[in-house]
Amino acid sequence: MRAFVVTAPGQAEVQDVAEPVPGAGEVVVDVERVGVCGTDVEFFTGEMAYLHEGHATYPMRLGHEWCGAVSQTGPGVDPQWLGRRVTADTMLGCGSCRLCLSGRQHVCRTRQEIGIRGGRPGALAERLPVPVSALHLLPDNVSAAAGALVEPGANALRAALATGVPTSGSVLVCGPGTIGLLTALFLRSMGAEVHLLGRHAASLDFARSLGLEHAWLADELPDHPYEAVVDCTTADDLPQRAVDIVEPGGRVVFIGLSGAPSLVDSRTLAFKDVTGVGILSGSPALARTIDAYATGQVDPEPLVAATISLASTAEALRGTLGGVASAAPKIHVRPRED
Repeated sequence: MRAFVVTAPGQAEVQDVAEPVPGAGEVVVDVERVGVCGTDVEFFTGEMAYLHEGHATYPMRLGHEWCGAVSQTGPGVDPQWLGRRVTADTMLGCGSCRLCLSGRQHVCRTRQEIGIRGGRPGALAERLPVPVSALHLLPDNVSAAAGALVEPGANALRAALATGVPTSGSVLVCGPGTIGLLTALFLRSMGAEVHLLGRHAASLDFARSLGLEHAWLADELPDHPYEAVVDCTTADDLPQRAVDIVEPGGRVVFIGLSGAPSLVDSRTLAFKDVTGVGILSGSPALARTIDAYATGQVDPEPLVAATISLASTAEALRGTLGGVASAAPKIHVRPRED
């Protein structure tokens, strides 16, 4: 089958690789749609911390935001899975440690991550092997585009919930990328007054097109009481600024990851009685995200700017993909079409 393989920093190609064979407790999924995200870009450039910590090595196959249909089942798997539309948890814990047994497999110290960590191949390929225990069914009314946005959506939903803001509260979301916009849409669906902070007018105009009218450049941000701030950026100065901005007694949610260490003055946290919350994964919120998409609570499809072939993936990762007129933040790939 064909798969997109990153062989070294800045080097990648579509290769013919061996077809996956499902092991015990596994299925093979025919991949329908895959999202390209900032983590994939960091692996492509060589900046991703996992490469330097020994959790990932080249060559590697990316792709952890995906959906598809089960085409094969391995030993011990109910054949009724065949043909079912699915997505899956990216985080695959060992299953036996204290964290896994308490339902926190997404922070298992020896976990694998699909397309990211521990040698698990990703979904930028025609087919993908996945443990059946990680699968989540997709209803028929959840499109391929929405299905491939379940993983980032679940991260965003966890970030929105972590703000702890009541329906009348005001939240500032920093960064109008995919996670930031989805966080804002979930918060709006919960009844919060949502403000967005961004660096580029085009991305803020796009946010306004989604009905998120309180969208500001840094020098335009109004003096407003924010009960919570969510940092969805890669800027190493934003975590401290978020702590400075939030109201005393409020919450700051950290879901963005900067390339360099970001510093927060713990004295500010203490003096303002601020709660800081870190979000690593959408694992605990995958089912709730699927339900939100299926019921129309949140519509993620407008966030997709273009859907490309596997052969164009390197251009998307380099930022040189042409012919995309939309300011929407997400690029999707159809691995089974060229």
